[in-house]
Amino acid sequence: MEWQPLFLKEVIMSKRLVNPYLPSWEYIPDGEPYVFEGRVYVYGSHDRFNGQSYCMNDYVCWSAPEEDPGDWRYEGVIYKKTDDPLNPEGEMHLFAPDVTRGPDGRYYLYYVLNRVSIVSVAVCDSPAGKYEFYGYVHYPDGTRLGEREGDEPQFDPGVLTEGAKTYLYTGFCPADDAGRSGPMVTVLCEDMLTVLEEPHTLIPSAPYSAGSGFEGHEFFEAPSIRRRGDTYYFIYSSIVFHELCYAVSDSPAEGFVYGGVIVSNNDMNIDTYKPADRPMFYGGNNHGSIVQIKEDWFIFYHRHTNGTNFSRQGCAERIRFREDGSIPQVEMTSCAGLAPLPGRGEYPAYLACNLFCDTQCLYTGIPGERLDERFPKITQDGEDGDENAGYIENMKDGATAGFKYFDCKGIKRIGIKTRGNCEGFFEVKTEWDGDVLGRIPAEESGQWREVFAELAIPDGVHALYFTYRGRGGASLGAILFE
Repeated sequence: MEWQPLFLKEVIMSKRLVNPYLPSWEYIPDGEPYVFEGRVYVYGSHDRFNGQSYCMNDYVCWSAPEEDPGDWRYEGVIYKKTDDPLNPEGEMHLFAPDVTRGPDGRYYLYYVLNRVSIVSVAVCDSPAGKYEFYGYVHYPDGTRLGEREGDEPQFDPGVLTEGAKTYLYTGFCPADDAGRSGPMVTVLCEDMLTVLEEPHTLIPSAPYSAGSGFEGHEFFEAPSIRRRGDTYYFIYSSIVFHELCYAVSDSPAEGFVYGGVIVSNNDMNIDTYKPADRPMFYGGNNHGSIVQIKEDWFIFYHRHTNGTNFSRQGCAERIRFREDGSIPQVEMTSCAGLAPLPGRGEYPAYLACNLFCDTQCLYTGIPGERLDERFPKITQDGEDGDENAGYIENMKDGATAGFKYFDCKGIKRIGIKTRGNCEGFFEVKTEWDGDVLGRIPAEESGQWREVFAELAIPDGVHALYFTYRGRGGASLGAILFE
């Protein structure tokens, strides 16, 4: 299927990268992006809308032309939970995978089931065809990696193939667990399964990080590896959960030093438009990697929706490299860090990159819990798999949705689509704490209603913030320009 955006009077979003970059009813976290044969492919785990746990669905794949990375195509289910011989009943979930092209030109999918600590491998002749189970990573004597005495549990495999060698990165290191030394790197033979060089620690976990340079940003999970020129970038989720950090080395197997934070899924540390310690979204665990698409580089990551940890959506931001190879942290945007969105037509509210209320909240909640009714959330109608456009629910007094960025020219009227048990108005601002430029009424309705207000936006590139003031809870479906 080809994705066409919903809620739009003008097809402005079509054929360009926005956040989330996939349809709002698709929940693909842990994204590993690659360019194969002129197309961008994203591999990830697969959450369920209103799911009760992480990664409940089968693996699917989406791809887009390298020349047009907003034109996403659904490639279908590429691997089922039941395809693994250890999981014939499908009771275990497929955690975050990674894919590499082997020396034989075939594509290899590495993953871990949620109740075991070994690495499974599937193979396919094409990037997004039907992958077939291939085997388990094992030592030369046949013992599976993760099951030999002294092995650390395997988790979140990341892979890099160079020549006849494949480097396998794994690890899960809670901050207070001294039994986990850090992420491990294991070198595999040309058969993509057999251990050639035994696992060793790549960077330290929190209990062993003193004096390492990683203090405060130690490895938690989500190892991923990319090469740019002669430099290897090890991307990972740190012990503060919401950020993706990186380390660099001139070797894929040793010598990594801490580089910094690339992105945070609640924009912590960013101080360009708000205080550095103020969260601007409801954060949570994070997982992703970097990829070059034509002349641009991007960081792919995920955000949390539906007020839970279990309905995560993929996002991407353009990044830049300084002359020394370092990467400055980027802010979350609606436009993926690319050119601002045209200030005309209609945009769905699920493009909001900032979402918060008067009560600050750093995280979506601990796994198994939901945000309580004080907080707004991005959600959708229907069941998992229903192709219904997302919207923002539970906008109570003081709740704010922010969109970045728009190219505003000659805007005299702005509208919204709302519904809900509410009576009040939405304040419109170009800064989250800035002056109110105008107010758009919001009244009780069980159906989506379009309401406009005469409201001039200064010409230029702006963020737009919509803050609800009034009783009850409003749902925000879209914003409109005239």
